Amino acid sequence: TMQTKVQNKKRQVAFFILLMLWGEVGSESIQYSVLEETESGTFVANLTKDLGLRVGELAARGARVVFKGNRQHLQLDPQTHDLLLNEKLDREELCGSTEPCVLPFQVLLENPLQFFQASLRVRDINDHSPEFPAREMLLKISEITMPGKIFPLKMAHDLDTGSNGLQSYTISSNPHFHVLTRNRSEGRKFPELVLDKPLDREEQSRLTLTLTALDGGSPPRSGTSEIHIQVLDINDNIPEFAQELYEAQIPENNPLGSLVITVSARDLDAGSFGKVSYALFQVDDINQPFEINAITGEIRLRKALDFEEVQSYDVDVEATDGGGLSGKCSLVVRVLDVNDNAPELTMSFFISPIPENLPEIIVAVFSVSDADSGHNQQVICSIENNLPFLLRPSVENFYTLVTEGALDRESRAEYNITITVTDLGTPRLKTQQSITVLVSDVNDNAPAFTQTSYTLFVRENNSPALHIGSVSATDRDSGTNARVTYSLLPPQDPHLPLPSLVSINADNGHLFALRSLDYEALQEFEFRVGATDRGSPVLSSEALVRVLVLDANDNSPFVLYPLQKGSGPCTELVPRAAEPGYLVTKVVAVDGDSGQNAWLSYQLLKATEPGLFGVWAHNGEVRTARLLSERDAAKHRLVVLVKDNGEPPRSATATLHLVLVDGFSQPYLPLPEAAAAQAQDDSLTVYLVVALASVSSLFLLSVLLFVAVRLCRRSRAASVGRCSVPEGPFPGHLVDVSGTGTLSQSYQYEVCLMGGSGTNEFKFLKPIIPNFPPQGTEREMEETPAFPNSFPFS
Repeated sequence: TMQTKVQNKKRQVAFFILLMLWGEVGSESIQYSVLEETESGTFVANLTKDLGLRVGELAARGARVVFKGNRQHLQLDPQTHDLLLNEKLDREELCGSTEPCVLPFQVLLENPLQFFQASLRVRDINDHSPEFPAREMLLKISEITMPGKIFPLKMAHDLDTGSNGLQSYTISSNPHFHVLTRNRSEGRKFPELVLDKPLDREEQSRLTLTLTALDGGSPPRSGTSEIHIQVLDINDNIPEFAQELYEAQIPENNPLGSLVITVSARDLDAGSFGKVSYALFQVDDINQPFEINAITGEIRLRKALDFEEVQSYDVDVEATDGGGLSGKCSLVVRVLDVNDNAPELTMSFFISPIPENLPEIIVAVFSVSDADSGHNQQVICSIENNLPFLLRPSVENFYTLVTEGALDRESRAEYNITITVTDLGTPRLKTQQSITVLVSDVNDNAPAFTQTSYTLFVRENNSPALHIGSVSATDRDSGTNARVTYSLLPPQDPHLPLPSLVSINADNGHLFALRSLDYEALQEFEFRVGATDRGSPVLSSEALVRVLVLDANDNSPFVLYPLQKGSGPCTELVPRAAEPGYLVTKVVAVDGDSGQNAWLSYQLLKATEPGLFGVWAHNGEVRTARLLSERDAAKHRLVVLVKDNGEPPRSATATLHLVLVDGFSQPYLPLPEAAAAQAQDDSLTVYLVVALASVSSLFLLSVLLFVAVRLCRRSRAASVGRCSVPEGPFPGHLVDVSGTGTLSQSYQYEVCLMGGSGTNEFKFLKPIIPNFPPQGTEREMEETPAFPNSFPFS
């Protein structure tokens, strides 16, 4: 079956991959002969020797014997590769009356592809006896018939041919007749009975003779038929046909009952002797496809014709009158071929799947044939035009299906090919056979990432082993060639500790953060990932991954001024003559976060006398809300809330101590709390100046270093604070744009007197203008420029 052939050919895929060129085709035909009815398995020939090949070459090249129509009359011995009979052959079944009986076949070799033409002649043996169509024949002969008159007799049939066929006829010994053996135009032999001595009805009205047909076999075979002769009274006119020979042509597809021809005979006698009836003389009831109307002489078709079996018929027509006399004519009917046989396609071998990227691969070898003749037998073979395959004619009626070029499995992995064989008859008949060719994969595609670069966002303070994103690559190949493995490539920055930051799942491309990230330490980093397939050769590609660390609100605002340390909060002096909107001081704070998490707002949380002072919500400036009066308390305590804009918001508080004074003419204003410390003023002042100088120097150096670092990272500039310098490292982002409440560039701050320090010297917030040294014991105070009458307070 076709399925078995396909399975057998799949084992030869490696051979056909290398088969790029045509093999040489044997030009000479080798002929073998064998007697019919020879037992299966009988030795026919040493094929290796006859083809001039080396011992074992037939097996190595996968030799096969191909007959027309898939009939395997011969086989190759699996061990010796000698040519053996595969079955008993019946010459009469294979060839009928055709002689010689020759069965052509091809010997097909592979690697390289090569054909040898050969034929097997089936010789006849004498296995059939001659047979008459009827065991008895009746002749009516008038007694006035003169000697020498010839009477045609029905001939016998012998299925054997040549010398084994029918050779002669004999008749039993008698004084009146002898028999002659005649040859017809097609070579068949028929008997004629010749009258030697006149008959006398009154002496003998009936005679019985035995007609024997002999063939030429050894020993000869024979068949017999009895001839009954009835001697008739005088009827001196016999029927005569208008023509001795009639010819007719009839297409093989004419329907049953259709008229072939009409014959006509007349008898000059009168009465019953002049009435003529018609009959077919040489009638083989089994094979005779015609019938005749006994009265009209119309010959019609009673059995379907087949040009491929019989091309012409010779028919004898007999006309008999009422007296028993008869006349004969011959009819030759030629059968016309019509295109009633579709072409046949026989697949010799077929392979699937075939590898991609290799040109001119032989996919299939097949033969075509058509049982019709002439123009009806000529065929053309084709496949669809839009397929990358070609049909190439080979020896005789063989075709080879090859790929037109290298195939690409990723573009198309399967081809359904319909092979169409069409004859040139009218109407044209065609046969189609569909085959499915699969294309096997070769690793010719590198993995491709869905994006050339990926951007991942990770919020700081994440938990270790957090899945932060995925990369994905696909491979257009299939099977193992399409399985992708992911890996981290060495970073271009040698200082980036990539193995401790992220990891990747080799199977699915999932990325994981290995540790908690800190936005303030690392805002972003980049690395590359690779995707590698598992084919041979190994192909790979890479993609860029950028990780952005998102800020979390994990830092509370840090108050730079006023900063309470050990000895207590700063104290600010406010003149009672200050106008509304007078700038008293400014709360300065920073936030280590970024973005909206670092946006600060200020709010007056507590006040000794509500409504007297207000805090600007955006920059932390503390201003007078109304005119001061003598009734207002001299000392005020303000608590300012500094809150960021994170979610949830974080906050801090700053405490301010304000003292209302009437003027600044006195060198200092002693605080009530500092009365007990007057004795130590001088020594404490010296210590304070030394400490202030040290702390200010350290603070200035820290700020300069921080500004330099931030400038390298495209950050904002920093400013310094007033009054007291905090110890330890400062929070990030010490410089703020206008309106956020952090250090502003439009003011500078100096150290103020700490409560309880024992010194009577104070300094106030001033615009950035030159500082003049004090004159004597008095310090000049510069008045702050006027502000608008109304501004928002918390």
